[in-house]
Amino acid sequence: MNSEAQVRTANQTTGDTHAAGPALAGLANALPPHVWFCVSAIFHYLGPAFAVLLFAQVGVLGMAWLRIATAALVFAPLTRPWTVFARADRSARLLLLAFGACLAVMNCAFYLALDRLPISLVAAIEFVGTIGVALVGLRSRRNFAALAIAVAGTLLLIDIKWSSDPIGLFWAFLNGALFVGYIVQGHRIAQTGIGIAGLGTAMAIAFLVVLPVGFSEALPAFTAPQLLLAAIGVGVCSSVIPYICDQLAMARLPRASFALMLSLLPLTATLIGVVVLRQVPSLADCLGIALVVAGVAMHKPARE
Repeated sequence: MNSEAQVRTANQTTGDTHAAGPALAGLANALPPHVWFCVSAIFHYLGPAFAVLLFAQVGVLGMAWLRIATAALVFAPLTRPWTVFARADRSARLLLLAFGACLAVMNCAFYLALDRLPISLVAAIEFVGTIGVALVGLRSRRNFAALAIAVAGTLLLIDIKWSSDPIGLFWAFLNGALFVGYIVQGHRIAQTGIGIAGLGTAMAIAFLVVLPVGFSEALPAFTAPQLLLAAIGVGVCSSVIPYICDQLAMARLPRASFALMLSLLPLTATLIGVVVLRQVPSLADCLGIALVVAGVAMHKPARE
């Protein structure tokens, strides 16, 4: 990819985004990237936990459609995706198309897995694929030890919550594989400077991908205002707040560091499962959570 062309495109699109939200731009630089990651980790499963409660009304794919549609509509006036895509060169357009398709299929697979499996297991499987991403960039014994401890904690969560549902596991592992694509592609977009503008463009592409998939299931929400508002809330909590925070964190963290910190996701999923879905963890789960926290605390980001 032509890095100079990407940076030039990034500067143009970032300028558009900063013009729409100068306060956000200032806040992004003022707060450490770990703060943005922690906010993302909370909302990453908070929205989906409430989405599970809406599956009976709008269906699994209908909820995925509403989530992506909400995010696309929120991002559209802020990032002007049609302008971003038009200004991008061929390589940047291919990256945005791939990122958008990844977001679309990943979100559908994620909800299809949540419909069959506990949220903590889906989160643990989601983390498995990120181990390889973390290993690529770890350069010190301390960071390898941190990864090993975090993985041990995650494996405890997996072993305790395993499932015999092969269809649910298929969707969970597909979601985990696509989550690796989300990290790699999202990090490339963040590092080139396109950032939130590129995210908004990718979300618009994701909406076009899922447009024919879950629309019929989502129709009941358009005749029930309370249900529609709840679905919009899920979309904002699931695909707007965490994805923006991910971009702000990715722009300032090495990819390996970001991937390792993702071991916090099974922790937040377990805690949210307790609060929202009443899925109470065992003592082994609590030990796994403690190991994950210890591993992340030990990690020291490498110099870029």
